Amino acid sequence: MALGHSSAAWNGQALSRDGGQLAAFDPRLKLLLAAAFALAVVLVEGSALKAFFVVVGLSLCVAARIPRAKLLRRIAALEGFMVMMVILLPFTVPGPTLFTVGGLHASWTGLFQGIDILLTATAVVCGLMALVGSLPANVLGQTLASLGVPERLVALLMLTVRYLDVVGGEYRRMRNSMRARAFVAGTNRHTWRSVGHLVGMGLLRSIDRAERVTDAMRCRGFDGRYPILYPFRWQPRDSLAATAAMLALTGVVMWSML
Repeated sequence: MALGHSSAAWNGQALSRDGGQLAAFDPRLKLLLAAAFALAVVLVEGSALKAFFVVVGLSLCVAARIPRAKLLRRIAALEGFMVMMVILLPFTVPGPTLFTVGGLHASWTGLFQGIDILLTATAVVCGLMALVGSLPANVLGQTLASLGVPERLVALLMLTVRYLDVVGGEYRRMRNSMRARAFVAGTNRHTWRSVGHLVGMGLLRSIDRAERVTDAMRCRGFDGRYPILYPFRWQPRDSLAATAAMLALTGVVMWSML
């Protein structure tokens, strides 16, 4: 049962179960290309090229077979914040006046900057979801370790992702216990006191679970290092894809700066 729970906790972190057409490539390549793609999106100048990168990012999401519902939910969450920024930015950036509201002047410059930031964020998020979001958390951690990321950070990432589900299970059990005792949330002193007890007990149970997990891992010889068990295989297609992608990204960035 513990093994099944552990497997479900790990596998549930990937946006795509099979990785689609990108599954054949080495995870190290996908991680490096994600960083290069994000850097290129930030460096290019002009809304047209940033919109082009948005299309490329969405195409990568389709190739990675990310479910449409998950993709739309994450993009909607991002755009909800970014749209507010696009609305407010014209009033804070000086430039030619677009319109005036209550004595406040909205500028064309601020609007264009807001659109550029919106397109940049959307392109980067789509690229990361396609290239990194299709990797299960344990594969991502081992890929980071193989690329030289400090072992403590890798261990922290893997333990955090693994035990978020455990802490969530503890919280759900306590909430079910409160419901079984006919607790109904409201705007009164009893509710706030009960919520405070819930948070406090959640922290105490998390600390107790962390101590027990630490003791169990030490009994099994854990020394703070995760061994790299993923069968990394860099093949000719990975070299070809890396070369083509880097040439294309470099060419687009250089062309935008001319």
